[in-house]
Amino acid sequence: MAGTSRRYPMLRRSRAMWGSRRVWQPRLVFWAGAISIGLISVLFAMLADQAQALFRLVTGDDGGWRFYLPLVMTPLGFVLCAWLAYSFFPGSQGSGIPQAIAARHLRDDEDRSHILSLRLVVGKIALTVIGLFCGASIGREGPTVQVGASVMLQVARWGGMAQARGLILAGSAAGIAAAFNTPLAGIVFAIEEMGRTYEARTNGLVLTAVILAGLASLGLVGNYTYFGIAKETIAFAADWPLVLACGIIGGGLGALFSLLALKATRRIRRWNTGQPLRCALLVAAVCGLAVAAIGIASGGLTYGTGYAQARSAVEGAPLPWLFFAEKFAAGLLSMISGIPGGIFAPSLAVGAGIGSTLGLIFGAGTGVAALLGMAGYFAGVVQAPMTAFVIILEMTGNHDNVIGLMCASMLGYGTARLISHEPLYHALSRVFIAEAIRRRRAEASPN
Repeated sequence: MAGTSRRYPMLRRSRAMWGSRRVWQPRLVFWAGAISIGLISVLFAMLADQAQALFRLVTGDDGGWRFYLPLVMTPLGFVLCAWLAYSFFPGSQGSGIPQAIAARHLRDDEDRSHILSLRLVVGKIALTVIGLFCGASIGREGPTVQVGASVMLQVARWGGMAQARGLILAGSAAGIAAAFNTPLAGIVFAIEEMGRTYEARTNGLVLTAVILAGLASLGLVGNYTYFGIAKETIAFAADWPLVLACGIIGGGLGALFSLLALKATRRIRRWNTGQPLRCALLVAAVCGLAVAAIGIASGGLTYGTGYAQARSAVEGAPLPWLFFAEKFAAGLLSMISGIPGGIFAPSLAVGAGIGSTLGLIFGAGTGVAALLGMAGYFAGVVQAPMTAFVIILEMTGNHDNVIGLMCASMLGYGTARLISHEPLYHALSRVFIAEAIRRRRAEASPN
């Protein structure tokens, strides 16, 4: 062996390098962080499902007096979430994706810690679950991105790794992959939405994080498709008018959601400068009451993530004609209320409702129409067409629809760009960047 080492100095140096703690420690910490994201994502999903089931159990579905409990329960829950977020978990409000994007632009570790931390992991999960228990029209996928980015930023600190921006990106991708069981969508999301200035040297970090988080998730819940298996296939000879309608109308409504959300949040922010906590609680109460009223009017269909409704549409059961409008309003109010919660799953539910309604108009299959509506609307909301069609493909398991979904996504994206030039998440991320700059200036001021 000694002779071999003398003859092959490269082998000797390689053994010495891989035997070094400085080489192994950051890798082990990184791998542990990626696996943790997968485990936390599964736990988060279970808690979210239990919260929605408990809400349905408490409120009932027989039209009795309990059906009207959300008129009290939902606004009180919104106020509680808003108060806890403001007082104990500042930075946890909203989706969580804008915080992860902002953290990649911030250079100072202290500034990042205000929006990505292990404290916020606990707060984000707890408050999103409380929101779902109270009937909020929110999802857990966006919050999982902030959770994943927070875990990976802590990994950078523990492992002494200098690639904080790359690790935030890897954690965000792992969060999406584990939340939906969509590894390809996690990677595409990292490239298209999280990192508009994507660096090729982060490829290894992103791929490894997605693989390990995915393996951890698969080990606990097995392989599955989020919305089941879509059995219907898009036939262009007959369905091209439906593709055009879902892409253009879905994208237009998605852009409208983004535009209204940005305008409302900016107006609320200007309004609550004097007494921020009081105003935040008032907004949360009003939005919660409105969400409860919409939920009662819809027969309880608009509460929660909308996962069950979207899945039933994908499997061929038509949704009520106006479900998409009711879910659109409930999701918008839940978002501008300021409580923690994402828009991924509610947006897919709105898109499925749009597709279902257009399918009834065009005489097409509900399953095909729901898929096209999801692609067009989601691409319009986030203005990320590749993420839209890849995530829907992976969530439904039917790759025969790839061209149709691509067309609907691109039409939705193109329509959205004509209406709203600001991608939603990136526009919201600038709020957190501006807050970090104001905090720095305040600390530097002699007064």
